[in-house]
Amino acid sequence: METVFNKTIQDAPSLQNQYDLVCVGFGPASLAIAIALHDRGINARVLYIEKQPNFIWHAGMLLPDARMQISFLKDLATLRDPTSKFTFINYLKSKNRLVAFTNLSTFLPLREEYNDYLSWCASHFEQNVRYGHETISVSAEGDSRGPVSSWQVTSRNVMTNQTSTVRTRSVVIAIGGKPRIPPALSNGGPGPRIIHSSLYSTAVSKILPEKYKAHTVAVIGGGQSSAEIFNNLQSRYPCSQVTMYIGASALKPSDDSPFVNEVFDPERVDTFYDLPSEVRQKSTFSDKATNYGVVRPQLLDHMYENMYHQRLHEPDPSKWQFRIAPWREVVGFEKCADTERLRLLVRDTSNGEISMSETDFDLVILGTGYERKGHEKLLESTRHLLQEDGFSVGRNYRVKYQEDAVAPDSGVWLQGCCEDSHG
Repeated sequence: METVFNKTIQDAPSLQNQYDLVCVGFGPASLAIAIALHDRGINARVLYIEKQPNFIWHAGMLLPDARMQISFLKDLATLRDPTSKFTFINYLKSKNRLVAFTNLSTFLPLREEYNDYLSWCASHFEQNVRYGHETISVSAEGDSRGPVSSWQVTSRNVMTNQTSTVRTRSVVIAIGGKPRIPPALSNGGPGPRIIHSSLYSTAVSKILPEKYKAHTVAVIGGGQSSAEIFNNLQSRYPCSQVTMYIGASALKPSDDSPFVNEVFDPERVDTFYDLPSEVRQKSTFSDKATNYGVVRPQLLDHMYENMYHQRLHEPDPSKWQFRIAPWREVVGFEKCADTERLRLLVRDTSNGEISMSETDFDLVILGTGYERKGHEKLLESTRHLLQEDGFSVGRNYRVKYQEDAVAPDSGVWLQGCCEDSHG
């Protein structure tokens, strides 16, 4: 991207609907690009297109007391330029909380505070953001006589359904992940009694408005989000019965030890990218404990202490109010007659036996992760230009189109969906 722009100050577009760069999605990745352009004094006509009505980061998981899982020093600017005005430390200074934060003696701020930091950064670029618009396609513009030098980005106003198209020399697609809904639990799409963890904080109080009612809730999954929701439900609905289903034998801790954490070092990308494909796959699998299907040890300790407290008063775990059911994979559901409740079809992962849950649930929450293939649908019309079958990228994240098919100063870059090639 750096070779595309060579001027001095980022500014609002001066030519209607014609841009040097359009970023699809305005989450942390695109926000980091906006900050880098600002810090480097690059003058470019840039537009950021975002589906949400305003900037917010993982709204459904902004839970009380939930902390970041990485150091605040890995913010949007510090490791690239510690003198940037957009560092987390400068954010704290601008909010008159720097000294107080240092007294906490932590590198892990509350997720709520980190969202406020990101929102503070985003507020500096509002003139360049088109909120409330969902991008529906990115297509090459040009004729067969020469390489593609511009792209059409079409988006839909989520309120009016009206579509609009802009032209740009370069495109960055950074749309994040789409909630993964297991087919056995979708039945044409999650209903009002089955929600993904990404909607938890914003939807649960609407579905279960009575705090002290004896609700029954199932949480599916053994990762950080599922654990946080299982923990939060105990205070949000203190009279409820909550069951957490995990396919493994036990909840597993995340590994953020210093040597393992080096897999996230920027210079590691070069090494990883140059590995043979099969070696990259093995490396990704071996490093899963850093991020996937695992829970921070501090939260595990807290959860176990709560479980022990139940054991203190009731020796029989089947009678506990808050239960973790290991070796259990939810493979389907049935709607209970004359009620909105659901009964779950559960497979014992230790022997393959399938049975129906004894409990009828008011709500099922899926901590089943995300899919990161949304870019393929957006770029479908450009598939004939690809070098290979899939949308593979070069070391600089530029989509590999056929040689001479795209001009050197134009292209499409992907962010947040390149784990297979970049680690």
